[in-house]
Parts: sequence; C-alpha cells; structure tokens
Amino acid sequence: MSRLEAKFISLRKAGRKALIPYVTAGDPIASVTVPLMHDMVKAGADVIELGVPFSDPMADGPVIQKASERALVHNTSLHDVFAMVKEFREVDNETPVVLMGYLNPIEVMGYAKFAELAASAGVDAALTVDLPPEEGAEFVAELAKYQLDPIFLIAPTTTEERIAKLCSVASGFIYYVSVKGVTGAATLDTGAVADKMAAIRRHTELPVGVGFGIKDAASAKSIGAVADAVVVGSVLVKQADAHQDNPDAVSPAICAILSEIRGALDSL
Repeated sequence: MSRLEAKFISLRKAGRKALIPYVTAGDPIASVTVPLMHDMVKAGADVIELGVPFSDPMADGPVIQKASERALVHNTSLHDVFAMVKEFREVDNETPVVLMGYLNPIEVMGYAKFAELAASAGVDAALTVDLPPEEGAEFVAELAKYQLDPIFLIAPTTTEERIAKLCSVASGFIYYVSVKGVTGAATLDTGAVADKMAAIRRHTELPVGVGFGIKDAASAKSIGAVADAVVVGSVLVKQADAHQDNPDAVSPAICAILSEIRGALDSL
C-alpha cells in the first residue's frame, strides 16, 4: 500500500479532511525547504506538494512564478529536489510527498531515470501539469514500476468523457482545479465545486482534492465540506516572498496559516 493510499484511508476512518500545502523547493533558499516540510507536518499537513522550480511555469500565477525564479537564482535542480525529499525521509517516513512540476526537466532526465531516482528519494507521486493522459502512457508506465502515483488535473471545463479518461489512469488522488485560470486566481464558487465533485465521483473511488483559489481558513472549510482534501499554495508561497530577506521567518509565517486552516477543517 502506498503512503498516499494509507494516508487517505487513515483520514477517512478518522472522519478528517486532508490538508495538502504546496511550497516551491528551494524558495527562498534551499536550506529552508526540509525544515519547513517538517514544520508543516507539525502544523497539520497530511500530504506535502513540493514544487519543482521551472523557468516557464505556465499554470502558475505570478506568486508561484516568482517562487520558481527565486529558487532558480540558486540553481535549484530536480536532483536537488530529490535530495531534499531524501533528507526529509531520514526523519519522516509516513507523510506522502507529491512532486508538482512540468514535463521538460523530467524529459531531460528521462522517464525511467526520473522514476528510479524519485522512488529512491522517497517521493510518492508526480503531478506533471503539462502532460495530458493521452500522451502520458510511457511516463505512467515508468512510475508504475516503482509504485509511484500519477496525479492528474481536472478543470471546471473538463467534459464528463474526459473525466472518465483521467480517472481511469490516475491513482493516489484526483486533483480538481476549482477555478478557471492560473494558481492564485479568481474567487471560489463552492456550489460549482460541489457539482463537479459529484461528476468526478461517478467515475472514481479515489479521493478528490481541490486546489487553486483557497486562500484562508474560511475558503478551506467551505471546500473541505465537499472534497476529501484541500490544496493550499499561493497564500503560503506569498510568505516566502514577504520574508525572503529573513528566511528564518518563512516557516513560522506559513505554519501559522496552516494551523488556522487545519483548525477550520477539523471543525467540520
């Protein structure tokens, strides 16, 4: 059983919703990332989504784009991200880690090598924003050799037919993008999200997480009422931006937000 599967089974039995924070590896400096991962778990994170810095993060809004830029100033590479996860695993062998990123660095490395190194480091899943399932068979097959979960995105505009296709190849959990546009954009419509949850669940028994547009405890609670997990990103990454000149302040600022969201979810 994968860490992701075990985590969601445990949460379901406890009647709790998963909190999945996103941060960009190496932002604002590399030494922040692993301690931050541990601190986020202490603040209530159930799964960590770790962004792989990329020069052209087309699905991300300006907040996360700038996070990639800050990390790339220090040449944070995919190999560095693996090293961070491996260091995290020296202490924490239970919290699932999902790598979120773009296909180009993976293609440069090679699918087989990526899967091998990711598994060796202790990664649990990969979310490649720009790899549709129709073109992802080879990559998914390499992930499967190491029991790594491929995470796919479903958007508000995704048709029922395509939802069925995505659900047929995904594992770990389904990631529903709750708003049209990039990360950090727009305003949540909880009713519309609930309708889409019903459509997705007609095609899968996998847990469904919702991300994009969740900015605080109130929005997380409203989404947590209809989803299995909430993914929180831009509002956390803003703290790395705000405290980039004082990296020691990044983790306390992020974890204060996570603690509020965790409390809100646990009140459901």
